[in-house]
This record gives sequence, structure tokens and C-alpha cells, in this order.
Amino acid sequence: MVAKDGGVQSLQRAFDLLEHLADTGGEASLSELATLSGLPMPTIHRLIRTLVDLGYVRQNTNRRYALGARLIRLGENASMQFGTWARPLLAELVEEVGETANLAVLERDEVVYVSQVPSKHSMRMFTEVGRRLLPHGTGVGKAMLAQLPAEDVAELLSRTGMPAYTEHTFTDPEALQRELEKIAQQGYALDEAEQELGVRCVAVAVPGAPVPAALSVSGPSGRLTTEAVAHIAPAVQRVAQTLGAHLDTGA
Repeated sequence: MVAKDGGVQSLQRAFDLLEHLADTGGEASLSELATLSGLPMPTIHRLIRTLVDLGYVRQNTNRRYALGARLIRLGENASMQFGTWARPLLAELVEEVGETANLAVLERDEVVYVSQVPSKHSMRMFTEVGRRLLPHGTGVGKAMLAQLPAEDVAELLSRTGMPAYTEHTFTDPEALQRELEKIAQQGYALDEAEQELGVRCVAVAVPGAPVPAALSVSGPSGRLTTEAVAHIAPAVQRVAQTLGAHLDTGA
């Protein structure tokens, strides 16, 4: 059947179901999916069975349905393509501020760095593309967490714990929540040697991204002084807005 906009209706409905599963936290019953989608139960059942057969959905022992493992490969590849596509904007940011620029996404409770343009300085940054870290200990992670509801942050922290990368890493949930409220108000996050000693990071969430994402500029604390942060933060915010606008328009 052809949808009103010329697309394939069954394909649109299948992807809508995957989105609904993601919105529910990754698991739902058929009746819950019917309520969310407004589709009749026979249609839901037919689409779900097809997605299960393909590996994009799995049925748990409690007879509820969850996102399938086959989506992981697609998601990881899409994240890396996102990084490649965003690289020119990162390069512009490096040209403007003179420090290393990074792009990261939140994937399975972890921050994953998907793109980086290094500065011309000789100092090598600890972070590299493909590296996974817990969000509470990174600037990009805190920028992303600051965009989430407090209850979602609490649930994530209960799953991951809050191990310390350095003596400056936040390890108390209440203290981190206060920090996230501050980040939401000022519009950017700072990593004060919380991931790597001697390194400061300015990070901003990418608005409108399909998954939580953030841009950052990183460098040695001796160069990323308070005065430097004052002009770097607006630059990171502007590039994050530009990236978000491109995502929204598909440009």
C-alpha cells in the first residue's frame, strides 16, 4: 500500500514501531504499541513478526518486545557516518579557536567519540575516535545528560555507576545533578580535568539530534584558561546550532 506522501505505508509503519519502542525505553507489549501507534492489533502483530524475523526486534521471555541486536550494527555505522559528515564543521571550529574539536553521541549508556579534528599543537589528546567513556566523567557526556529529564539521568547512573577517571570526576549523583542544572542554565559544560588530568574541555549539546550528541573543544588547562573559555564557549555553541540546523533540514 502506498502512503499519502508517496512512500510505502507498511515501511513507514514498521519504522514508526521501532521509534515507539525506543521511546518506551526499548521494550513494550503489543497492546502498548497499538495504543502508541493507533494501529489495529492485527497490523501491529504482522509488522512485529516481520521485524522479529529480520532481527530488528526480539521477543523477551516476558512476551514483551524489545529492540533487536541487528540495530546495533546500523546504529554504530550511522554514528560514524554522522562523524564524517560533521567533520568540516569541526575543522572550522579548530581553525577559529586553535584547539582540538570533538563530536560524540550517547550510545547504550556510553559516550562514543565519532569524529575529531586535532589542533596544530603538538600535545596529543587522550580522547580518540571510537573511544567509549561513561557520560558523568566527560564534558560532552555532561552536556548531553543536562538535556535529559532528571529521572532518566538517575536511571542511567544506576546502571553505569560513577567511577572516577581522575580525582576531579563527579562521583556523587546529587552533586552531578546540581552541575547538570548549572550546565542547562549556562548552555555549555566544562570538564575540569575530570577525564584527563591537565585537560579542560568546553562542550555543548547538539540541538535536534536524533540521539543525544555534543560538540566539544579540548586542550591543556594552561591554554584553555578562564579567559579562553569565555570566547571558545560561544564558538562551540554556534557550531552546535549550525550542526543541529543541518540535521533538521537534511542539508
